[in-house]
Amino acid sequence: MSRTEAPPLPEPLRVPVADSHTHLDMQDGTVEEALARAAAVNVTTVVQVGCDLAGSRWAAETAAAHPQVHASVALHPNEAPRIVHGDPDGHTREGVRAPGGRAALDEALAEIDALAALAHVRGVGETGLDHFRTGPEGRAAQEESFRAHIEIAKRHGKALVIHDRDAHADVLRVLAEVGAPDRTVFHCYSGDAEMARICARAGYFMSFAGNVTFKNAQSLRDALAVAPAELVLVETDAPFLTPAPYRGRPNAPYLIPVTLRAMAEVKGVDEDTLAATVDANTARAFDY
Repeated sequence: MSRTEAPPLPEPLRVPVADSHTHLDMQDGTVEEALARAAAVNVTTVVQVGCDLAGSRWAAETAAAHPQVHASVALHPNEAPRIVHGDPDGHTREGVRAPGGRAALDEALAEIDALAALAHVRGVGETGLDHFRTGPEGRAAQEESFRAHIEIAKRHGKALVIHDRDAHADVLRVLAEVGAPDRTVFHCYSGDAEMARICARAGYFMSFAGNVTFKNAQSLRDALAVAPAELVLVETDAPFLTPAPYRGRPNAPYLIPVTLRAMAEVKGVDEDTLAATVDANTARAFDY
């Protein structure tokens, strides 16, 4: 089987559910095709997430055009250092340093702020901290951007969608220092069971992706096991993190049933119960 071939449609869920985090703009085919395949397996709602200005504009436009799509807008944690310090390599193709600096970040954040004010934009994110891809030299810009996104989410009453990679303690620290919005979602939850207990006490939603099905992800399953059902979401993060047994092949919202069934097994509940709970949680998290 080709690693680039899309997995087959799984057996449809009996109860509709939402994909709380996807990137339709990074997937093959049209939005309409993606939504039709998702609907065929009873994935009836998706949250389209922007990672930069162009992607955030696209998310807002797509949500405006499709009632089953809700948008979240942000500068990805790895985007802020690129803006401040210029492009990823620090230079344009002509060898001239790309424009950047604090003013450039402020300008980009101002546009995210304007997008977040739109009614069909339901979240601000994915924002947060990433200590895996951004080194120490970029972390000040990353944290500044994160704090600005938190303020935007609170001011507009939108959900905060957090990207947390190898930065658990610092993410929790910033949230504690500035105060989290009423609705905060840890996208692609990557912490352990103890962190899940901390998130639960704070009322943070934890969204689990296809990597919860991976053989080496017992710590994620342990976290899911202790996460309160009323704070659990499911996502694809498509086209990334395709669940087993399709790991490495393209992901898409229609594969949510594969992940949700694995999650139901971990939680010790039937899939219908978990689907109904997760769907209600997602609507509550994103206030739609």
